[in-house]
Amino acid sequence: MTKKVVVYDTTLRDGSQAEGVFFSLQDKISIALKLDALGVDYIEGGYPGSNPKDREFFRDIASRSLSHAKVVAFGSTRRAHKKAEQDPGLQALLKANTRVVTIVAKGWDLHVKEVLRVSLEDNLDMILDTVKLLKSHGKEVFVDVEHFFDGYKSDAKYTLKVLKTAASAGADTIVLCDTNGGSLPSDVLEMVKKARRHVKVPLGIHTHNDCDLAVANTIAAVDGGVTHVQGTVNGFGERCGNADLCSVIPNLTLKKGLKCLDEAKLKKLTEVSRYVNEVANLASRSNQPFVGVSAFAHKGGMHVDAVMKNRETYEHISPEVVGNERRILISELSGNATLLTKMARYDITKNKELMRKILKQVQDLEHKGYHYESAEASFEILVKKALGRYKSFFDTVSFHVTVEKYDSAPVTVATIKISVGGVEELTAAEGGGPVNALDAALRRALKKFYPKLKWHLVDFKVRVIDPKDGTAAKVRVIIQSQDQQDIWGTVGVSENIIEASWEALVDSIEYKLLKDEERAQAQAKALKGKQQ
Repeated sequence: MTKKVVVYDTTLRDGSQAEGVFFSLQDKISIALKLDALGVDYIEGGYPGSNPKDREFFRDIASRSLSHAKVVAFGSTRRAHKKAEQDPGLQALLKANTRVVTIVAKGWDLHVKEVLRVSLEDNLDMILDTVKLLKSHGKEVFVDVEHFFDGYKSDAKYTLKVLKTAASAGADTIVLCDTNGGSLPSDVLEMVKKARRHVKVPLGIHTHNDCDLAVANTIAAVDGGVTHVQGTVNGFGERCGNADLCSVIPNLTLKKGLKCLDEAKLKKLTEVSRYVNEVANLASRSNQPFVGVSAFAHKGGMHVDAVMKNRETYEHISPEVVGNERRILISELSGNATLLTKMARYDITKNKELMRKILKQVQDLEHKGYHYESAEASFEILVKKALGRYKSFFDTVSFHVTVEKYDSAPVTVATIKISVGGVEELTAAEGGGPVNALDAALRRALKKFYPKLKWHLVDFKVRVIDPKDGTAAKVRVIIQSQDQQDIWGTVGVSENIIEASWEALVDSIEYKLLKDEERAQAQAKALKGKQQ
C-alpha cells in the first residue's frame, strides 16, 4: 500500500507574512476554496487571537462546504502566568470553532530563556497545560515545535523533552520546525530519525528557505519518517519564504511514489499556483520548477528537435501531469524546425506554401526587430491571421496622448476611440505615464463591451534595437500579462515608444479576449455533452 503523506497548507498565515503579500478576507476565502479543490488535507486559516480579519475568516469559512480539507486555527501555548482556561489566546482558538488547532511551542532553550524569559520547566508546563486543554475540548491538536533543529543542536536532551511532553499531553502530530531555515538536509534527516526513536506520535516537518533548501529539507524529513508536510503555495513566507508545496507535492508524488494528491488533483497544481499569484497581485516566477511558464520551455534548435522525438530527452516529467504545458521558444537559436514544431498544433504542416508564407513573415518581422521568444501570444495572433482564423474583438480608430508639466509632477492624459462591431466608444483617462494612461483608457472603453474582462500587466520591458540611431532608434516593447489561468507575452516594435507599447498592449488584450472566448466555447460544449 502506498504511504500517505499529509499535506498541510499555511499560505493564509505563514504566506501572508511575506513582504509584499497582503490577503483581504475575500482573498483568503477564495484561496481556501482553491486549496480544498486541489485536495490538500489541512488549510491553516490564521491566528484568531491576533486580528479581527482572521476571526471573521473562521466564521465565514464555517458556512462553506469544503469537499476534503480541514480548516485549522493557529495559536501558541498559554502565557507564562496564566492558567490555560483563562488565556485569551487559547479562548480565541476555541471560539474559532475548528475541529483542528495548531499551537506553536518553544523547542530551543535560547528562546525559552531569552524570549519567553521563563524556566525550562515552565515552558514544558505551558505546553502540557495547553495541549491538555485543547484535547479536553475534543480538538485534533498539532504542535509546531519552533526551532526544533537549532534547539536540538543546542541541547538535544531538552528539545526531546519538549517532544515527549507534547506527546504525553495527547498531541496528535508533532511538527519539527526549521524556523530560521539554516539546516542542511543531512542534519534534518539525522535529527528526524532521532526524534522518531523518542516519540511514537506522528511527526511533521515545517521548513523555511533561508539557505534555499526548504524543499530539500522537507523531502529529507520524509525520508527520515515524517508523514505530515507543511508549506505554502509558491513558497510565500517571511524572509526567504517557506517550503514551496508546488515543488514538495510533485517531488513526493512523482519521484518518491508517495500519496499526497491523486492524479486528477495534481493536474490542478499549475492553475492553483498562478491563481494564488494573481490574488496576491504578484508576477509568477517564470523559472519556478514544475509550474513556471519556463519549466518546460525549449529554446535551442537541437533541444527542440530531440524533445519532439522523445520528451524524456529534456523533460524529467510530462508537463501535463502537473497541469503545465511544453513551450517551444522562437529565437535566434531556433531554426525552421523549431517554427515547424511550433505550428504543428495548427494542422498546417502539409500545406507547404502556407508554411513558407508564415516562415517568411516571421523572418521579415524578426529582421525589423520583433522577437517572439517572450511574446508567444503575439506569435499566435500572427499565425491565426495568416490562416484566416483570427477574429478581431475591437478596432483602434485613434489615440492621442498629452503630457503636461508645470511646477508639479507631470500629468499624462490619453484619449482613445475604438470600434466594436461598428459601435464607436471615445474614452479618456489619466495615468502615471503615457502607457499607463493608454492602458487605463482602453480598459475603460472595453468595459462597456466586455464587462467581465479582467487581467493585469505584470511586466513591461523596453529594449533599444539599434543604439547607433540614438533617440531616433527603434525600440522593442515586451508586455507580460496575467489572469487567473494564464501568463502571456506580447511584442510591439516602432521608432515611437508609445506606438510600440500600444501595439503590444492591444495584442495582449486581444489574446485575453480570444482565450476567454475559447474557454467559454469549451465549457458550453462540455455542458452540452453532459446534457446529451
